[in-house]
Amino acid sequence: MGSRPPRRGLGPAPHVDVWRSVRAHADVKTSKSRRSLALPAMAVAALIEHQERQATARLRAGELWQEQGLVFTTALGTRLDAGNVRRSLRAMCRTAGIGENWTPRELRHTFVSLLSGNGMAIEEISRLVGHSSTLVTQTVYHHELRPVVTSGAEMMDRIFAESAK
Repeated sequence: MGSRPPRRGLGPAPHVDVWRSVRAHADVKTSKSRRSLALPAMAVAALIEHQERQATARLRAGELWQEQGLVFTTALGTRLDAGNVRRSLRAMCRTAGIGENWTPRELRHTFVSLLSGNGMAIEEISRLVGHSSTLVTQTVYHHELRPVVTSGAEMMDRIFAESAK
């Protein structure tokens, strides 16, 4: 988490700075991809719990621990590779009872769809995910959460409800 100017006497907002990438040249795709995102309270609480678990792991590893200033690490403090991340995500999904076939990429799609399904404007969602326009957000990432077309059933219910009176 980075630091930001204080919010009206409340201290700095917990946030994550998206300024670098895991891409080969370590830069983000576009200048709009560079952003600082406030974290929801649920994420802050989860990160605090994670810090506590990591402190225990650090003690368990002893001299083998390699401090690298990372938030998410292996049991020895080293950088996670793609296989580590996929394995961890599968385990979390299994524990949550939602199946094991989720990929990290799908989390981004889910984020966009949840925000959209709850009424957030596509322009704001596009800004949050770092897209330079709403086109990519709408065509690639946005998925209807309730793809069942209900208009016909709803109309029939109204028609028959009126005829039953």
